[in-house]
Amino acid sequence: MHKILTCLGILLIICAATGAKVKYPGPKVYAYRYYLHDKQGGNYSLDRPSRFLSHQSLERRRRQGLKVDSTDLPVSETAIKQFRVKGAKVLGTSRWNNTILVSSEDTTLLNRLSQQTCVKEARMVFASPDSIDELSNRAYENYRDHYNRWDSLRGDPLGMARVQMEIVGGDILYEKNLRGNGMTIAVLDGGFLNANRLTCFSQTDIEGTHDFIAIHKLRKHYDGEEDFFNGIDHGTRVFSALAAESEEVMVGTAPDAKYWLLKCEDPETEMPIEEDYWAMAAEFADSVGVDVINSSLGYNTYDAPFHSYELNDLDGQTALISRTASMMASKGIVLCNSAGNSGMGTWKKITVPADAFDILTIGAIDQKGRNAAFSSVGPTQDGRVKPDIVAMGNGTALISGRGTLVHDMGTSFATPIVTGLVACLWQGLRDKTALEIIDMVRHSASLYSTPNNIYGYGIPNFWEAYSAEKRKSGKQ
Repeated sequence: MHKILTCLGILLIICAATGAKVKYPGPKVYAYRYYLHDKQGGNYSLDRPSRFLSHQSLERRRRQGLKVDSTDLPVSETAIKQFRVKGAKVLGTSRWNNTILVSSEDTTLLNRLSQQTCVKEARMVFASPDSIDELSNRAYENYRDHYNRWDSLRGDPLGMARVQMEIVGGDILYEKNLRGNGMTIAVLDGGFLNANRLTCFSQTDIEGTHDFIAIHKLRKHYDGEEDFFNGIDHGTRVFSALAAESEEVMVGTAPDAKYWLLKCEDPETEMPIEEDYWAMAAEFADSVGVDVINSSLGYNTYDAPFHSYELNDLDGQTALISRTASMMASKGIVLCNSAGNSGMGTWKKITVPADAFDILTIGAIDQKGRNAAFSSVGPTQDGRVKPDIVAMGNGTALISGRGTLVHDMGTSFATPIVTGLVACLWQGLRDKTALEIIDMVRHSASLYSTPNNIYGYGIPNFWEAYSAEKRKSGKQ
């Protein structure tokens, strides 16, 4: 298992699966990704972008001097109609990649659809397995609304998050009231158990949620709202590092930001379709006006019969998910993505989309600044520095889906520490572009002049990044 959901997949294996095998729910289903030649036949045009992008999304582009282009146009409705045939279901589309995702129980039908003139290329990206690991059916009511007395640091508003914030200069931003106010963050993950019920999020501004795991929606008993906040709690833990606000116990790095919780990781299987889910979630985040995206996800090995990635593929462009991630900054969004937890395995390297251009890829260190052995290393295949920076991902203070304070490990949990502080930094420097913010964070890091493939540019200092820019502008 090579999901980035926690260090070495431990959380999924221990907390989510019982060890028993069960039949995959429903009939045998397949899904194909169809790449289209163009967007001819669409009902949208670049001179009326408000028809397909929100005011917030357009304002973000305007503020950074970015223009709407052809990749922003929705996939042609004329093309989509050609896939709406008996026996097939359109699961979704990607504007930026000009692709359509279609499922069917009949591979002959899916292959026939690939012969249409609008199709440039077709790939199977999902085939339901015969069996899967049985996921534990944890009742979502099973959570706590209080903490143990030993979970708090009396007199310290940051509580157990103090160390992980101090290491990267986030504590001073918090004291200066730079806490993400006016910023919007999307969290792309696999499960947000009880995130709508825990007291640490009672004051959090959750703008909305969306489940992009389209295969699950084909099931008869799918319940969107209930299912969204049930299941695994990896996303809950990530979210807590961003948004939790339980004074003296645990405070996230951007508690005053607005949030979109987007589910795009399927914990049941590991197949290329998850790249499509991720792309749809990222494009949705763009369309609703998100400023920063947290993605504690990554891929390199897929279930049979699908091709797994090779090291030569880590070029920021080969994987669909990496091509999508590489477009983020051009849309005015800063993407923070976990480096991966393969450092102790045979793969060792970062996973996609951590190889993307113009993003912040985050590795893990412990509270003493030492490299976490599991943290994936770089560089990319074309020689770019990766990870970009590191943050505390070994012993990170978090809130679990049961409402308990825990200390967990994985680049998954180093990433939201950085994501929240990127939002806080940008809050104080609102005139900067996504690329400028990324560059500032790298420049503030401890090894900027001598980067390496373990720490990247090193440990960032967000207060120094903010102060340096203020000094430069004469406003300090």
